[in-house]
Amino acid sequence: MATIKCIGILTSGGDAPGMNAAIRAVTRRAIYSGYRVKGILRGYKGLVADEIIDLQSDSVSNIIQQGGTMLKTARCEEFMTEQGRRAAYETMKKQGIDALVVIGGDGSLTGASIFAQEFDVPIVGLPGTIDNDLGGTDTTIGYDTALNTIIEAVDKLRDTATSHERLFFVEVMGHTAGYLALNSAIASGAEAAIIPEMHTDVDQLGQLINQGFRKSKNSAIVLVAENPQTGGAMALAERVKQEFPQYEARVTILGHIQRGGSPTAIDRILASRLGAAAIGALLEGQRNVMMGMRNGQIVYVPFSRAINHHEKSIDTGDEDLVRILSI
Repeated sequence: MATIKCIGILTSGGDAPGMNAAIRAVTRRAIYSGYRVKGILRGYKGLVADEIIDLQSDSVSNIIQQGGTMLKTARCEEFMTEQGRRAAYETMKKQGIDALVVIGGDGSLTGASIFAQEFDVPIVGLPGTIDNDLGGTDTTIGYDTALNTIIEAVDKLRDTATSHERLFFVEVMGHTAGYLALNSAIASGAEAAIIPEMHTDVDQLGQLINQGFRKSKNSAIVLVAENPQTGGAMALAERVKQEFPQYEARVTILGHIQRGGSPTAIDRILASRLGAAAIGALLEGQRNVMMGMRNGQIVYVPFSRAINHHEKSIDTGDEDLVRILSI
C-alpha cells in the first residue's frame, strides 16, 4: 500500500449543518498527523474539473458555527461515467492527493465506493445528511439541526392551527426515509406522522380524521415525509377537500430551510469526533469505510452497509407513541 502524504476533502450532495465542523476536524487532525491537506471545491465536480485549494489550519478557522459547506457542493453527472471518474483520478495524481475524505449522503458514498473499487483509492466517508438514512450509524451529521429547525417551525404553526381550528399538513424532507417526520412529530406533539416506512393497510388520514380530529380536537398538525410517488402533503390536503369538506386544511412545505442554520452542539460534536476519527482510520490503514456512531462509540461501516437502505429501520414503537400521545 502506497504511503499517504496528502489527503483531499470534499463535500457532496445536499448540504447539511455540521459539514463545516467536519471539514475543520479532518483538516486539523490531518495536519496534526503530518499530512498535507487539499480542499476539493464543489464535490466530485471539482475533482473532475481540477478545482483544488490548499488547506492550512487557519483555512478552517471560525467555520465550526457556520451552516452549509465552505467547500461548496454540486451535482456531477460526469462522475457517474467511467470517463468522468478517470478524469477525477487523473486530477488526484496531478495534485498529489493520495486519499480522500468524502462527506455526504448515500449518493455521495455510492460514488465513493465505485471510485475506490475502480482506481484503488483509499477513501473514508463521513455521514453528512439531514435525512439520517445511512446504515450502520445511529445518527448523521446535520440530522439534529434539521430536527430542531422543523420543531421550531411546527411550534409556530401550532398557534395558527389552534386559532383558526385548522388541519395543517407539514411536509418535511427525508427522501425515502421518515426519521425527520416521525421524530419531529414526537417532539412537537403533532397528531400524526405519515411516513414511507408505514407498511400498513390502515388509511392513516381517515383514521386521524375519524378517531382524532373529529373526536376531541378542533385543530391538528400532521407531519408528512416528502414522497413524490404519493404527492406528499399536497395530495393529502386535496383528499381532505374532497372527502372531508367540513374541515379546513392547509399545507406548509418547509423545503430547503431545513438544510440551513448554525449547527446544534450535538451536530458540532458529532462532526468533530467523526472527522478526527476519519484521519485515525487512514492512519490505521482503513479504506472504503464510513465513520459511524453506534451507542456512543465510533465504528467503521463498510460502504456497502452504509448505503443499504434496508439496514436501518423505523422503530414501530415510535409510530404508536405519536398516536397514543395525540389522543
